[in-house]
Amino acid sequence: MTPLSKRFTAYCSAVLLVVASLTAATAAAATATAAPAATSTKELCGPGSVLRFNRSAFPAKPNIDNQWLRLRPGMQYTTTGKVISPDGTTTRTVVSTVTGLTKVIDGVKTIVVWDRDYSDGELVESELAFFAQTEKGTVWLFGEYPEEYEDGKLVGAPSTFISGIDRARAGIAMQAKPHRNTPAYVQAYAPTVDFLDCGDVFAKDQRVCVPTGCYNDVLVIDEFNPLDPPSAGHQRKFYSAGTGLIKVTAVGGEDQEFMDLVKITRLTSAVLDRINTRALELDSRGYTVSKDVYAKTPRAVVRTPSTRPVP
Repeated sequence: MTPLSKRFTAYCSAVLLVVASLTAATAAAATATAAPAATSTKELCGPGSVLRFNRSAFPAKPNIDNQWLRLRPGMQYTTTGKVISPDGTTTRTVVSTVTGLTKVIDGVKTIVVWDRDYSDGELVESELAFFAQTEKGTVWLFGEYPEEYEDGKLVGAPSTFISGIDRARAGIAMQAKPHRNTPAYVQAYAPTVDFLDCGDVFAKDQRVCVPTGCYNDVLVIDEFNPLDPPSAGHQRKFYSAGTGLIKVTAVGGEDQEFMDLVKITRLTSAVLDRINTRALELDSRGYTVSKDVYAKTPRAVVRTPSTRPVP
C-alpha cells in the first residue's frame, strides 16, 4: 500500500467463517460485534461524507456479493500495466486472490484478500486487505497489512492500518447502489500513516474494453485525497457488474498509473488450500513485523475445511 490516493489494491480487492476455537482476544472482538457502535468522522471528503459505522449492520458470516465488488473465495484476478513518473516508466502486475480466510477487525468478521504487487517483475509489496459487506450490500474496507520488499527482502510494513487502532476507521470500498450526483464518501481513514481515500461516482453505463473482454455496464469511480496538493491528481477505477475492477487510469498527477484486467482464474481447491497456508504465514508474520498495530488483532483463520471456490 502507498499512502493517499495512489495505492492500487486490486480487489481491494479490493477479502473471507471460522472453524477453530476463538482465542480470548477473538472472543472479546466477537462480543463487541453484537453491540451497535456508531462511529463518526468529520466530513473528510466533503459535505455528506461523515462515516457512520455500525457493527450490527454486518452479518456474523461474511459474504460479499455486491455486483460491483464481488469477493468469492478462490477467485484470482491479474491486472497489468505501467506507472509513469518523472523518474521513468515501470511495468506493474498485481495478482489479487480472494482467500478462504476470515479475520475479525474492529468487532467485524472480514474476508481476507491477498494482493501481490510486482514492479518490473520484482515483488515490491505483499498485502492482506480486509473487507466485509453490510446486510444492505455496502462493502467496507477494514484495514490493510502491506509488507514492503526491496531487492527481494522484507523491509517492513510501515503503512499498516487497522480500523479501531490508532484512530484508523473503516471506510466504504463500494456502495450498495452507486449513483451519480451523490456525495463523495470516505474509503478509509488512518491519520497516523497519512492515509485518506475518497470516492466519487463519476460515470455509469460506460463501454470499456480490456484483455478479458468488452464491458457495456461499466461504473467509474473517481478517487482522490482532498489533503493532497492539486499536483497529486486523481485516480479513476472502472468496475463491471459481476466482474469487479477491470481498469485503472490516472487524471493528472506526477505519478500516473494505468492498469487493465488481463486474467480471471478460478482456483482449484488444492491451489486455494496452498494460498490459504501462505496467507496465514503472512498473517502470522505480521505479529512480529507490526507489533504496535497488527499484533493487536485476532489471528486470521480458515473459514471452514469444506471451503471451495464459488462458481
